[in-house]
Amino acid sequence: MVLRSCWKSRHKNSSGPAPCWTRPRLAALLWLCVTQFVCGSGAEGETNNVIQKDAEFDVTYNDTVTSENQTIYAFNHTVSRNKGVRVFVDVLSQGFESPILFVVRQKQAVVSFQVPLILRGLYQRKYPYSHVGRTLCQPPTRAASETQYFFVDVSTLSSLGTNYQLRVSRVESFTLQTDKKFSFTASPSQPQYFKYVFPDGVDTVIVKVNSEMTFPCSVMSIQDIQCPVYDLDNNVAFIGMYQTMTKKGAITVQRKDFPSNSFYVVVVVKTEDEACGGPLRFYPLRPDELIDAGNRSKFIDVIVTPAINCKSHFNKYVAAQSLDSVGRSRQESLSSVEEDDYDTLDDITSDKNIVRTKKFLCVSDLSRKDKRILSKKYQIYFWNIATIAVFYALPVVQLVITYQTVVNVTGNQDICFYNFLCAHPLGALSAFNNILSNLGYVLLGLLFLLIVLKRDIVHNRALVRNDLNALECGIPKHFGLYYAMGTALMMEGLLSACYHVCPNYTNFQFDTSFMYMIAGLCMLKLYQKRHPDINASAYTAYACLAGVIFFSVLGVVFGKGNTVFWIIFSVIHILSTMLLSTQLYYMGRWRLDAGILRRIVYVIYTDCIRQCSGPMYIDRMVLLVMGNIVNWSLAAYGLIERPNDFASYLLAIAICNLLLYFAFYIIMKLRSGERIQCLALVCILFTAVVWGFALYFFFQGLSTWQKTPAESREHNRDCILLSFFDDHDIWHFLSSIAMFGSFLVLLTMDDDLDTVQRDKILAF
Repeated sequence: MVLRSCWKSRHKNSSGPAPCWTRPRLAALLWLCVTQFVCGSGAEGETNNVIQKDAEFDVTYNDTVTSENQTIYAFNHTVSRNKGVRVFVDVLSQGFESPILFVVRQKQAVVSFQVPLILRGLYQRKYPYSHVGRTLCQPPTRAASETQYFFVDVSTLSSLGTNYQLRVSRVESFTLQTDKKFSFTASPSQPQYFKYVFPDGVDTVIVKVNSEMTFPCSVMSIQDIQCPVYDLDNNVAFIGMYQTMTKKGAITVQRKDFPSNSFYVVVVVKTEDEACGGPLRFYPLRPDELIDAGNRSKFIDVIVTPAINCKSHFNKYVAAQSLDSVGRSRQESLSSVEEDDYDTLDDITSDKNIVRTKKFLCVSDLSRKDKRILSKKYQIYFWNIATIAVFYALPVVQLVITYQTVVNVTGNQDICFYNFLCAHPLGALSAFNNILSNLGYVLLGLLFLLIVLKRDIVHNRALVRNDLNALECGIPKHFGLYYAMGTALMMEGLLSACYHVCPNYTNFQFDTSFMYMIAGLCMLKLYQKRHPDINASAYTAYACLAGVIFFSVLGVVFGKGNTVFWIIFSVIHILSTMLLSTQLYYMGRWRLDAGILRRIVYVIYTDCIRQCSGPMYIDRMVLLVMGNIVNWSLAAYGLIERPNDFASYLLAIAICNLLLYFAFYIIMKLRSGERIQCLALVCILFTAVVWGFALYFFFQGLSTWQKTPAESREHNRDCILLSFFDDHDIWHFLSSIAMFGSFLVLLTMDDDLDTVQRDKILAF
């Protein structure tokens, strides 16, 4: 009965001769009648009149819709693989109580939306949009072109007439061309998406989206060719890969991830800007209050460029780069060696005070312990750092693999802070170039270990021959710290690579932990050169470095803008500086006990009040005064500025102290009448130049997790080397060379003393 009444109503309302029903129009009528049958023909608010029109493209239809009538627009469309269709709707009435529902029915897809379109923001803020534009999903076609019908149904439950405008247009430039920029405008209610087809011979492309406007915040998404396309702010994150952006965005896309060899580039403008670091809107006074979003249109450029083939470049990079690792057997177990158990000084404790408190100390005064025992003591540095490396690296690798898996599964490109304009994937890795560039640390660390091993073998052979120079001349040769430094350099490469699997705020400590190790080991090596008997043991040194890493974690978690944390850290920093200064000034011949305050007062009274006498160890005092000035200044800077990047701030403290001590060592060496040999001088000059270039590339700042992901992408830049490596990769290359050169400086800077008696070499 419903079908018959529906059919009769069509003829009753039509004038003139009966129309010649075509198959698509008949299908549309049958669909409507079935809908009425399902919903019930006697329901209140029933649509009595159904008007179907043969519509045309690029024609604006001004009509009125009520609950009493429904309009169906039928479009005869020749589907082309390179063209799309876009629907534009404007509601001319101001009422938002009863919106108009638009349903677009295609051969294999249905798209529905209401106008005014209500989009939600934070705190349930509601933004109405009366102007809506949507691109229709392109149905799959076997032929290059195919004729299909689609229908636009317009209905409402409002009893009052609502005026609207409808216009359907063809999108002539629906398919993006390789290396050809395309410009368009998008807004929250008028998202845009375009199709890209991989050309022959191209397996990887980079989709770059740019805008001159920082705000409004927008989202770019890469989605497979399927219906529906998720192109609204509230659903764009459902499938595919996506990332927020302000001025720049880039996503690397691989052919293997898309079986159809094509994909959609979707650009959505967000309703609010908080996700991109923009200002927060006010909290709505009423839950149902509608907020005018204002003009949020954004002019955008998109270009798709081929990416370089990672596999071929990787093969070229590693060809003739492999080195044979040389294993070094341990002749005896070192696990139970303790310095206190093998202190072979024949003198009683009082004699240590006499020797180590002389005004002018020589290396012979501080290298009196048995060489075999000291060698074992310093070998523990190497075995301990090797153990630390294994236990630290394994969970790090597991964690970053989890990060990368989450990125690949969710498609959320805001988790990791890559340089998206130069992020070349390989397999499951999103930015393989940033990982590959860390290979220099590993290879040069291994090379340094081989150089140290050669020197160690040559020195041991000289000892076997009872060579007088090896026994009694020069700086005492202990290679354990050198082995630890080479291992730390290799681990820095590995952990930096792990960090760049998914660089973000929480795992930045992976990239810095072994930098602290390297800085600490270099300072210990400088001090050990002329103070081998009193240098810190491996257990003490690594315990202190563990404390540094512990504070690094606390700073990452609690340090951002936390005044209490910065006060506590600054106090600990200053107290540690004072305690270390006392230890170095008195060569360890002091005690921290209940009588320390009484002794401090006594020294101040006798040396400053009773008689004004200068310090006994002037050179040491100069170094320690400068060190305290630097560290107190850094502590004050941290307390006042409270930098967000606490890990880098902590690393800056370590580097400043290392550079200060190294400069003091060089100055004192020259002041003592010693000279720097040609090889060491070349290493110093070469390393300084390389460090300069390396720091230039480091401070380019291609991304930053101190800002939102969208703001970080504003700093992204294109590749600058071989169309594969970016500025940060150049930093990796140059800094690995500079660190290797710095290690060579430490290894060779005292070669001029190999024939000088140790009682003629000053300890400073």
